[in-house]
Amino acid sequence: MSTYEDLEFDQGADVAVALECIDASGAVKNLTNHTITAKMKRTYKSTEASDIQALNAIVVSPSTGGNITLSLTNTQTGALRAGRWVYDVEMSFVDSDSNTIIERILQGQITVNPQVTV
Repeated sequence: MSTYEDLEFDQGADVAVALECIDASGAVKNLTNHTITAKMKRTYKSTEASDIQALNAIVVSPSTGGNITLSLTNTQTGALRAGRWVYDVEMSFVDSDSNTIIERILQGQITVNPQVTV
């Protein structure tokens, strides 16, 4: 089961969210050969391109440190409509049987605060 966390982004500002992944035993998770994908949408059912934004998601080197960064540039946040969005973050890897395993690690709402200075 994923963790739930609400976030706030400001339109027109660079945004970076740091995540630290911990396994079930409480140890730092080794993210070697893991892929991170994250997306935000106006609603869960949104299909319009203007209502969907992929978040830049990277595993921070060294991957054995369990750290992930989610980010958007000021241009990307400037293009977002102000208001409430939903998001999630998924981690995937290929197991020893060549099966792709996908786990949702984080989800919640993002409030996009409107920009005055443009």
